Amino acid sequence: MRSWPGAPRVRTACLAGYAASTFLAFPHPLPAALGGGVLDLGAWCGWLPAGLLALGVAGRPPRRAARDALLASLVAHTGVLHWIYVVTVTYGHAPPAVGVLAPVALASYVAAFSALFAGGLRWLEDRGVGGAAVGAALWVALDLGRTWALGGFPWALLGYAHHRNPALLGLAPVAGVYGLSFAAALPGLSAARLLAEPGRRRLAGFAGALVAVGALHGLGALLVAGPLSAARAAPGDRMLRVAVVQGNVDQGIKWSRERAGEILRRYEDLTRQAAARGARLIAWPETAVPGSPDTDPALEARLVALARETGSVLVVGAVGIEVEGARVRYFDSAYAYSGRGRIAERYDKAKLVPFGEYVPLQAWLGRIFRALARGIAPERVTAGPAPRSRLLVDDGLPPGGVTVGTPICYELVFPGVVRGFAADGAELLVAITNDAWYGRTGAPYQFLAITALRAAENRVWTARAANTGVSAIIDATGRVRQQTPIFETGVLVADVPLRSRGVPPTPYARFGDVFAGACAAVVLAAGLLGLRRGEPAGRRRTARGAGTGPEPGGES
Repeated sequence: MRSWPGAPRVRTACLAGYAASTFLAFPHPLPAALGGGVLDLGAWCGWLPAGLLALGVAGRPPRRAARDALLASLVAHTGVLHWIYVVTVTYGHAPPAVGVLAPVALASYVAAFSALFAGGLRWLEDRGVGGAAVGAALWVALDLGRTWALGGFPWALLGYAHHRNPALLGLAPVAGVYGLSFAAALPGLSAARLLAEPGRRRLAGFAGALVAVGALHGLGALLVAGPLSAARAAPGDRMLRVAVVQGNVDQGIKWSRERAGEILRRYEDLTRQAAARGARLIAWPETAVPGSPDTDPALEARLVALARETGSVLVVGAVGIEVEGARVRYFDSAYAYSGRGRIAERYDKAKLVPFGEYVPLQAWLGRIFRALARGIAPERVTAGPAPRSRLLVDDGLPPGGVTVGTPICYELVFPGVVRGFAADGAELLVAITNDAWYGRTGAPYQFLAITALRAAENRVWTARAANTGVSAIIDATGRVRQQTPIFETGVLVADVPLRSRGVPPTPYARFGDVFAGACAAVVLAAGLLGLRRGEPAGRRRTARGAGTGPEPGGES
């Protein structure tokens, strides 16, 4: 795509199409005037962004391509991340101006990686090493970078658009969500090359890309049906009836002292309903309890009594507090109470939300920003040591007990964090979260798609308890079996097969981001080859002419 003669209006249309398809690739609720429900077009639109972005910058010099991609991605991801306004203004009580800037600022982080993709792709193409497969590898490598750089924010990775594609989900236990991103980017990039430079060679490349994507679907389907998956997804001898309760407590009253008794009674009633339906493990959402069992003996006694009354294990989200002399530390925690009235080990959230639970670079930024999660801690939340699973043993559980991993909210966004629970032996994931912060936006549904990928990557059934929804039961292939509406009180109960102890964790849980790392290695090798080839002759002539002529493939 070194000399695409596309008119400026065509380029602009491609970039606009990239922004629109990126927005539509992820779930969004429809207004009541349009019938309500959720618009989820990822199965169709998830194939378009990479190709449209490549066409939008085809023939551009790398710097200009990066600039154009930056602007298009900024528009796209500001739309996807519009819910940050609700977080900051409605519940964080920030000024509206801050609320308007917040999604733009967060989208700028994502857009920087889009710019790196466009500029890098053009640089590689100019040197003849930028094929569609290399471009897809570059896309994946930057997705991996977005997971880690500056703490990471891997929300709305392209692979999540295909959370309802059962065949591609089959790739997740080997390649993670990054395998889905690769499969989604490859055909679009190949089609872009064919449209920009028609010819037999490009047509053959496009046909090869379609065959490759078909083969990836076939491989994923085999993994879903084969031994790698069947040992985890099929009901077996070790079953557990699990419930998640959705208290539907508005964020505006969640930490009200006057409403604390009412909130606790609501969860107690829902727990009794779940136990009456035979649930042996019942999960409450993140920080469901308006207080801390560590410093409130009456609250702790009430939770112990409820577990003993129902005879069920309770997994309860609450504030953990540790006092060391004059120092007080606050944690976002998950407690487990056995049906025999004993307290199991507390798990403390290890991956915290920047600007939500702590302020990065506190010494410099602390004077400007304050953490939004004011109900949990006066200043900041302390991170737990690491993700870990725990063995729960109780009369109502299967013989030998159940090893449970309890990822808390933001931890679910990071594949490497959740695979830590699976690698530590989790037979069941109990994901607890508080999505009330997001209001009636697309975020709860986007977060559900993210959670589904975590279940698929680790081949572990997942019970998701969300304060205002979406609560769900997700099977080991990433399929959502049951889910609640948002902002409704409810209970979900399901018989869940536990991951077999005789089967090792998935390749992804054991080895991590090997596929994404391999993509990064391919890009590095292509870059080194491009450096050896040097600057293209056309670009050197343009430089000697001091920019007096038209850009290669561009306009005057």
